[in-house]
Amino acid sequence: MVGAGNSGAEIALELCQTHRVWLSGQPFGVLPFRPTSAVARVLMPFVGRIIFHRVLTTDTPIGRKARPKMLAGDPLIRVKPKDLAAAGVERVPRTVGVVEGLPQLEDERRLDVANVVWCTGFHPGFSWIDLPVLGPQEPKHNRGIVEDEPGLYFVGLKFLYSKSSEQIHGVGRDAARIAAAISVRHREVNSRR
Repeated sequence: MVGAGNSGAEIALELCQTHRVWLSGQPFGVLPFRPTSAVARVLMPFVGRIIFHRVLTTDTPIGRKARPKMLAGDPLIRVKPKDLAAAGVERVPRTVGVVEGLPQLEDERRLDVANVVWCTGFHPGFSWIDLPVLGPQEPKHNRGIVEDEPGLYFVGLKFLYSKSSEQIHGVGRDAARIAAAISVRHREVNSRR
């Protein structure tokens, strides 16, 4: 299994019931409680609506500090590292290439495997944007507004403004801001005609 995020960990846990499984990838932490627990029922609304929506934003020092790490990957939510270990999933370093048809790990080992499940997340698909606006991890923007390219906007990006930007309860706030910016731009363009 290449990719140690939520999907990769969950698939690895299922596959290990019938196959030997190596889980390759960098972990990005773990939610400290089970999402189905009583603790979660109390904490999750607070975490989602207060911490993710109001505290972890690009306007707060803690949000600006946390943002780069959160752009890199999300913590495991349902599957815990101890669940993987107990099920017999073997953690290995990142896969960095292929040598003679076998996955090459960061520590230069090659795994002799019959199948590879590639589970490395979603690619946002910015290749069609032929403008100098793409940074190393994301487009260059200010809360979704690309200031160097008037008329180009983004919504739904990871941590666009807050940790909740990619979640149902956060994307609406970002979309409303972008819609207002589009409306202002439309009025300005029409007033020049």
